[in-house]
Amino acid sequence: MSWREGPGRAVYGRAVLVVALGSIAVQNGASVSEGGYLAPAPVAALLCAVALLVRRFPWQVAPLLITAATSWWGWPVLPLLLVALFDLAAHRRARVALACIATALGANLVTRPATSLWTPQQYGSVVFLLLVVVGGLWLGNRRRLVAALAARVDHLRVESRLREEAARAAERSRIAAEMHDVLAHRLSLIALHTGVLATKGDTLPVPVATRLGLLRTASAEALADLRDVLGALRDPDSAPAHDALAPAVRDVTELADEARAAGQRVELTADGPPERAPTTHRLAVYRIVQEALTNARKHADGAEVAVRVGYRPPATLVEVTNAPGTPGTGSAVDSGYGLVGLRERVTALGGHLDAGPAGSGTWRLAARIPHPTGTHPMGAENNDPGQNDPEQIDHGQNGTEQNGTRT
Repeated sequence: MSWREGPGRAVYGRAVLVVALGSIAVQNGASVSEGGYLAPAPVAALLCAVALLVRRFPWQVAPLLITAATSWWGWPVLPLLLVALFDLAAHRRARVALACIATALGANLVTRPATSLWTPQQYGSVVFLLLVVVGGLWLGNRRRLVAALAARVDHLRVESRLREEAARAAERSRIAAEMHDVLAHRLSLIALHTGVLATKGDTLPVPVATRLGLLRTASAEALADLRDVLGALRDPDSAPAHDALAPAVRDVTELADEARAAGQRVELTADGPPERAPTTHRLAVYRIVQEALTNARKHADGAEVAVRVGYRPPATLVEVTNAPGTPGTGSAVDSGYGLVGLRERVTALGGHLDAGPAGSGTWRLAARIPHPTGTHPMGAENNDPGQNDPEQIDHGQNGTEQNGTRT
């Protein structure tokens, strides 16, 4: 920040310099004048110093006044002329500074007073004045460069924060869309079964039939409310509902198979059936493994990837590690905010996610999501989960993986 733009260290330092050089100019003017400090030369030097200190004056006042004083009295006012030239050059007014130099030297060459700028060395003042202009240009460019870099850093900081917030918002929207599909599926099953029972109302007690009707109506209204609330969070450009439901009906085994089909070496270890974990945990595991395999293809092409998933209470665990490899060729540019969305998802479920190097060039992505207390996933207690868990109808054989299997 320049001295004209606001208070600061540069402002006070410049004020001290002007006061010191102004005192020298007044002393020089008094020493060469017969009238002492009341002579025109020291008074003119004092006025020039005041013009440099007062920032309310237009910027042209100080250079014109000091140039005129230097043109008439010569070297006694020269220190203040140096300050004026430095300010002009620092504020991109080098042409005005050169014009002031030419005017002062030209007037002194014509008048030839005893205090001329051409004495005692004929060209010494010219070189000195030009060096001051060069120094002002350098300092002005440096200040503008520092200001531009500071503005760039602030812009990048704001952009990074906005991108991170956008990644979190996108992940929340994706979670809402997935939960809309999952809960809509289950509420539909509740409405379907209560409707089937309601058709046999003549064989049921009247209170039971009445309660079944209320249950069917409540489930239908809850389904409508769910679609209104969570469905509004969908991105209008997102995939259809059956694509958004993919994480709920697919298993990480399919991700591993797809990665192997693409030439990636993947070793998958699963502990416990997926039905032991809540649906939200399975969705999170799917997203974490998907992101980890994608990053491994981008940054460690050809490296072996080890995936470990544990669904057993008290927490859902997932860990993905990959050995060092070569960066993938032709891969898309990484936005760098995939982990931000994953961390937002895991944190929303009460867990924590760790990502970073694990030594020897390997990379590790791990998450732990505690199971809700006092709740059990649907069908987890039943010996035959496929009979009572509605999702088993859609999962097929995805949820029948044996404990501790490795593929």
